[in-house]
Amino acid sequence: MPFRFVHTADLHLDSPLRSLALKNPELAELVRGATRTALARIVDLCLEEGVDALLIAGDLYDGSQTSMNTALYLSSELRRLEAAGISVFLIRGNHDSQSAMTRELTFPANVHVFAGRAKPVLAKSLGDGRGVHIHGISFANPHAPDSLLPSFQPPVADAVNIGMLHTSLAGTPGHDPYAPTSVAELARHGFDYWALGHVHMRQVHAEVPLIVMPGMPQGRDINEAGPKTVTLVTIGDDGRFEHRERDIGQAVFERLSIDLSAVQDWRQMLETVGEALSSLRHRSLADHLILRISLTGSTPLAWKLRRDPDLLSAELSNLAAGLSGCWIEKIDIECQGVDPGTVLSGPDPVEELAGLIRSDVLPSHGFRREASAMLDELLQQLPRELRDSLAGDEETAAVLADTIALAGSDDVLAHLHGSAGETDR
Repeated sequence: MPFRFVHTADLHLDSPLRSLALKNPELAELVRGATRTALARIVDLCLEEGVDALLIAGDLYDGSQTSMNTALYLSSELRRLEAAGISVFLIRGNHDSQSAMTRELTFPANVHVFAGRAKPVLAKSLGDGRGVHIHGISFANPHAPDSLLPSFQPPVADAVNIGMLHTSLAGTPGHDPYAPTSVAELARHGFDYWALGHVHMRQVHAEVPLIVMPGMPQGRDINEAGPKTVTLVTIGDDGRFEHRERDIGQAVFERLSIDLSAVQDWRQMLETVGEALSSLRHRSLADHLILRISLTGSTPLAWKLRRDPDLLSAELSNLAAGLSGCWIEKIDIECQGVDPGTVLSGPDPVEELAGLIRSDVLPSHGFRREASAMLDELLQQLPRELRDSLAGDEETAAVLADTIALAGSDDVLAHLHGSAGETDR
């Protein structure tokens, strides 16, 4: 008989909201509960597909999570699998090692938690008599600067071998280095399948052997955008692997860029945005679509959008509310009233001032030096991790200062433009 399993990782149960600009309490509560919903959907998938096992490759919890409610919810979901005779194989990742639940929770009997040595566990025998053995390693500390691969035993002979490892591989932007290794090193170890975790974006790194980073099953903010899935794997009696993505995430974050270059007035802007929202919502299969909208292009409406951001937010949120399960997390106004490279002169004093600012003031050495100094002072007030992500080097800091200066000047000019008596929408 074949061996079938679901491979997931990085659930981060009950992860708190991080950098989300969610002013809507209903939306904030939805995102808070989304990781629990993801776990329930994973269990539902296991039951619907009649799999033999669920593999969780680390970071089931989120950091210093101490709520017993989280533990009780997890136990109740795992018992649903136990009642159906489905095994659970679990390794602890860097976030799990920080959680008190890791030490306190007693799992149901169907759950096998791997310790610090990768002793293989026989999960099932295939129709040809070969056993399917699962190897895994948990780590007791939140930091693993060295490879854990040497701690794995060699593959069991004349069997199918599955390895579970929480690793950053050779390094991934946005993820801390953890148990580093390479795809080539994993392949050389001789296992047939590597069930990885840690990096939140899905990627199939190799087909033979099959090496899968499943990504996280539920995004938590705009930096974890896009549909989230788990991997359903079938090992046939002949030892061949088949794998498929299965959608899990209840709430999907997406970025939506809308070009307003052809837009002349407020009503036309609402029609353009409404059409873009409707098109994306109908293409999305997610229960809830959470959008960060970027308004781009050159339009005479740019100053009004910048002057009245609260009105803009209310109007666009109202459009989204007319589409089931559509939400707006943030609106970035990146459009310009004129080509930023064009110096304007003429009867409109605000347009003339805009041209002077862009051609003379912003590029000047004195202004750039003052802007950089102010940005440095601001960055020093931030946590190191956030400071490094915003401006990790001198060149990035200079670009950030220029971007802030241009956006700030556009906001000021927008208010001046409005005061100069532009016609209403």
